Parts: sequence; structure tokens; C-alpha cells
Amino acid sequence: MKTRVFMAALGVTCLVLSGCTSYRPAPPAFHEALNQPYILGSGDRLRITVFEQTGLSNTYSVDQSGYIAFPLIGSVPARGKTVKQLESTIASKLRGGYIRNPDVSVEIDRYRPVFIMGEVGGAGQYSYVPGMTAQTAIAASGGFTPRANQESVDITRQINGKIFTGRVRITDPILPGDTIYVRERLF
Repeated sequence: MKTRVFMAALGVTCLVLSGCTSYRPAPPAFHEALNQPYILGSGDRLRITVFEQTGLSNTYSVDQSGYIAFPLIGSVPARGKTVKQLESTIASKLRGGYIRNPDVSVEIDRYRPVFIMGEVGGAGQYSYVPGMTAQTAIAASGGFTPRANQESVDITRQINGKIFTGRVRITDPILPGDTIYVRERLF
């Protein structure tokens, strides 16, 4: 009888613990994305300069639909493009009847934010800084709570239009638009 009770308790414990450990290592594309050219997305603010055209040179935000509203040429798709690709697109559209030989430069003025949730001092949206790691982002959010797992975090990242979630060390770099989730430690 005692053996049955012990086995039942052991089975329930294993079932509960297996539900708590939904470990998903980061897929290879997670780390490969760090070495690729930056891909523009909603929330990025761009400084666009058209040389010798002060009326066109300004800062523009990528809207929720992934477009920027640019004078003369209207909506220009920016989401999913690199800075160089956007420069080429704007120059091409301006060349189509507006400016003979436009020289366009695009720089990122402000990256889209990162989002931090879970066992941190102040969950929310925070500004991304190039070179930011999960640890520095957590520090910006008020640091870990006393119950936080301080070894690894879950990061949700969009790569090529697909959403991936993986577990990484807190010293791993993050990208703009990432969502960082700090789990509660078990003991």
C-alpha cells in the first residue's frame, strides 16, 4: 500500500515538474539574426537626408503598417528592408519625375523598443541601445525581483516574418523589438 502511494506521489510530482520545465533552447536562426544587416520594422525612427533638398530631409517613423510617409512620393514600404534597400527605393521613386539624380541617405535615429516582462522591477517597454544584452535591458527595467531566475531568460523574436521563442543566457545580445521574459526560479 505504501509503495502505491509513493509511486502515485512520484508520478504526480514528475508530471507537475515536467509542466514547469518547458525548456526551449534558442533555434540557430536566433543567433544568426545577430550577424545579419538590421531589418527595419514598425516603431523605428529614421533620419532621411536627400542632399540639396532641405524640404525632404527630416526624421520619419515607420508606422504600424510598415510604411513611412515621404513627401512627393507618398507611402514607402520600409518594414523588412535594410537601410541600403530603403535608400535605393526612395531614390528610385524620387527619380521617377521629381529629382534628376537624388542622393539619399538613411540612418536609424531611434530603434524600436524592447519589451520586458516577468520577474523584474518594472515590466514594460524600454528603449533599445545598440549592443544591449538581456542583462542590461533587465537593469534598465529595475533589475530582478528576489524570486527571479537570474541565469537565463526567454526571448521572443521575429525572424523573417516568423516568431520564435528560445531560452538564452542573460549575457546574450538582444535585438530591437525583442520581448524578454524573466521566469520565476523554482527554489
